[in-house]
Amino acid sequence: MNIDLFVQLPELKQARIVAGMQGKTRIISNVKMMDAPDIIHYLTHGDLLVTTAYHYAGKPERLLELVKAMNEKGCAGLGIKQERFLGKIPAVVLDYANETNFSIIALPEQIGLSSVANQVLSAILDQRTNELKTALDTHRTFSNHIVSGKGLPHLLENVAQLVGSPVLLMNERCQLLSSSNTSSPVVNGMEYLHRMGYAFFTEGSRYSSFTLLMNHPKTVTVFPVYTDKAKKGILVILGSFSHEESQSVLLVEQATNVIAFELMKENALKQYTKRAKNEFFLHYLNGQYASKEEVINRAKEFGLYNDRPYKCVAGRLDQEELNLGFKDNHIESEKVFDFVEEELSIFPFQSHLFIKGEMCFILLEGEKGDTTGESLQSIEFALEMIQDRVALHFKRSISFGYSHLCRQFWDVQEAHKEALNALHSGRLSGNRQFVQGYQAKDLQKLLRMIPQEDLVEFCDFNLKKLTEPGVTEMALIQTLAVYLETHCQISETAKRLYVHRNTIIYRLEKIEELLGKSLKDPDTTLHLRLALRIQHTLETS
Repeated sequence: MNIDLFVQLPELKQARIVAGMQGKTRIISNVKMMDAPDIIHYLTHGDLLVTTAYHYAGKPERLLELVKAMNEKGCAGLGIKQERFLGKIPAVVLDYANETNFSIIALPEQIGLSSVANQVLSAILDQRTNELKTALDTHRTFSNHIVSGKGLPHLLENVAQLVGSPVLLMNERCQLLSSSNTSSPVVNGMEYLHRMGYAFFTEGSRYSSFTLLMNHPKTVTVFPVYTDKAKKGILVILGSFSHEESQSVLLVEQATNVIAFELMKENALKQYTKRAKNEFFLHYLNGQYASKEEVINRAKEFGLYNDRPYKCVAGRLDQEELNLGFKDNHIESEKVFDFVEEELSIFPFQSHLFIKGEMCFILLEGEKGDTTGESLQSIEFALEMIQDRVALHFKRSISFGYSHLCRQFWDVQEAHKEALNALHSGRLSGNRQFVQGYQAKDLQKLLRMIPQEDLVEFCDFNLKKLTEPGVTEMALIQTLAVYLETHCQISETAKRLYVHRNTIIYRLEKIEELLGKSLKDPDTTLHLRLALRIQHTLETS
């Protein structure tokens, strides 16, 4: 209830505003009646104080102090029976009230303060009751829209009609989900603010308004949509609300409640489909389907078509959080992978993400008929951008290995192995936050033609003394692998392993001592390279 409505109450016809009539309307949320010198300590925002001003008779400076304090607290106004003790309200008080638009009301002498307070409270309660009834009716109407299957677009059109402005629904990343009209440049402005880390809502705020500085500046009002996700969705009204439009604000809030339920329902269905899709992919990688035809038909159910080209990407966080247990680390990893999946949606190629333990696998789908991979040329750029975003939001680093182009889905199983190989090679070299493509190695195919027992025997003969249990020996194996990978460059090996050059020299001498061979001998290094390659092949086969 605002001050203007207060003086229009039938029982208070003789009440009149004597100051603060210009500018912003003040809303009355409560009425307090008290004649005590320390009353200011009991007042809060939106309070209307009615008083005889008994303690301020002949003390205009103290009355001015009261009005100033009430204005600072955001009180609605001051109702005074001026003729009883004051005679008239001091001019200095009226001047301050007019300057600050603080409402002062002259109350009629024949009506008691309790009667004034009761009448105003009754009017406020009537107004709140009507607002609540309207809110319930609106909520019921919106819910019926959803239950009848008309969906979010129809609901947003109704909201737009109620508030008289276009309405947009965006997810927590400011990506457009639906709107009541055609696409608006506001979408790009909102997405830009999100990427710059702008906080749209302060803690506890019902809504917020701001102006987007574009070619044509636009004021928007945003409401939070609370779902089961950690971050809020956003309902955007292309316009602003004044204090007189509290009813419209209440209606929009009812709409956000209904929208939240609909989004949670849609998200639950997406999660179910996502789990089923992930299960299919893992079964496919494990060779659990009877025939190629079965794999192709099942893949089609999840939007994976055999006649499309694909690249497979394997991703893994570079380091676990030491202060978290196994379960919590797994949960945190999934949060990062979900974020990666959302980031992929901004790029011009279709993507499919799957989670397997502590790793994620991404199938990047090219255009039909693309035999050269031209539609997936930006893969490295996209993955590097995602790495930067992960580092910004989670303070974590993630690395990716990706495969060659496979021309049909049936070949993804081999592409998956290539992506794993590329990721493993990068990690073996001691790199962090890298994007590495698979390098075809003819040697790999040759090794697969040799009986496994022969490969195991060759590997044991050359590496057994370095692979016996013990932390030191494991460090020696890694040092040897990086040393050979860097073409026997000690400084580069130390750099990749983040240790001192002298430590590398000590480890190499230890390796030569254990093997009884010199690492400067070409045959020795060739045999060791082959043994390390065979060891990796055996572990990944």
